[in-house]
Amino acid sequence: MANGIDLHTLREGIDACDTELVALLAKRRALTEQVGIVKQQTGAPLHAPEREAELISARRQQAQESGVNPDLIEDILRRMMREAYENQQSKLACAAPDLSPIVIVGGEGAMGQLFAKQFRRSGYEVRILDRPQQDNISEVLEGAKLVLISVPINALEEVVAGLPPLADDCVLADITSIKQGPLKCLMNKHNGPVVGLHPMFGPDISHWVKQTVVVCDGRSPEAYAGFLKQLGVWGCQLVNIDAKKHDQAMQIIQVMRHLTTFVYGRFLAKQCHTLEELRSCSSPIYQLELMMVGRLFAQSPELYSDIMLAQYNDVEGLLASYQDTFSGTLDMLKKGDKAALIDAFADAKQYFSSCVTQFLSQSRGLLNKANDSKVLD
Repeated sequence: MANGIDLHTLREGIDACDTELVALLAKRRALTEQVGIVKQQTGAPLHAPEREAELISARRQQAQESGVNPDLIEDILRRMMREAYENQQSKLACAAPDLSPIVIVGGEGAMGQLFAKQFRRSGYEVRILDRPQQDNISEVLEGAKLVLISVPINALEEVVAGLPPLADDCVLADITSIKQGPLKCLMNKHNGPVVGLHPMFGPDISHWVKQTVVVCDGRSPEAYAGFLKQLGVWGCQLVNIDAKKHDQAMQIIQVMRHLTTFVYGRFLAKQCHTLEELRSCSSPIYQLELMMVGRLFAQSPELYSDIMLAQYNDVEGLLASYQDTFSGTLDMLKKGDKAALIDAFADAKQYFSSCVTQFLSQSRGLLNKANDSKVLD
């Protein structure tokens, strides 16, 4: 009892509040769907960063004044925004109608299908060129204004070599995870505009807003400006970088990450503990780590083998350095050298110092979500 009110009555009050929340969410969804229609009609981008920042700031202030945790309100708002972006995907603005028709080479693959679906949502004519269409390759490519190569890294040179000559005004682009080699291959093949893209996401995204796409300029950037504008309308964050610098960054961001995750996953598979046993006694942070390791092994083995093999010669030195670092740490542990471990920790801590506050805040949110999502038997 609380002030004469029993638990049942209090819970009924909570249920009534939750019912009102659901009704308000339904009303908000209807409004955001209308916003999506207006954006599609006017060509406005799906993502408006200034509007998002202002909205969150205002609601956090309102929460503070009302005695509600501002972090809770921001969590709810960001989740509602993600839902709104997903709901606004059905019809999207067309930023560059002169790009039609678009041909996606490898369009029956997962990433090819993702791009084809998105282009069609924006009203573009999309044609697929894959194995079943090889006998009609000239017909499929006739009049193409954008040819997007979406094939495995190790197949790109052969596929591009097999293309007939393209019109001078046709944009030739690729979406492989390495850029120097593919970009050179495309420019040798085609005298017209060429651009290399690296979408930093997989085919299972629910929407394109805030998704990073790396852009490596090739030839005649003014000719593919409309293509990049279209990515911006979909809400993508475009990062322009030199192809060589991109590949160097990917050696650490992608290849080394995949390699170390691959090794750790194989290590776990050899242990006597089942995955269920490890998960049952894991902290939220280790649950997240297991999720990310498991995510890699849920993907195509051919894809990740190609990614790791494609740049092995470039990361061989990094791997040696990684192995030395591991061996050095193991040596400190064998010697029981606490002072050396503290010094090593301090060196690494200095590297992360500029982002430590942000990382702590973001990871805290992820850990809370991981804990909230646990299913208890």
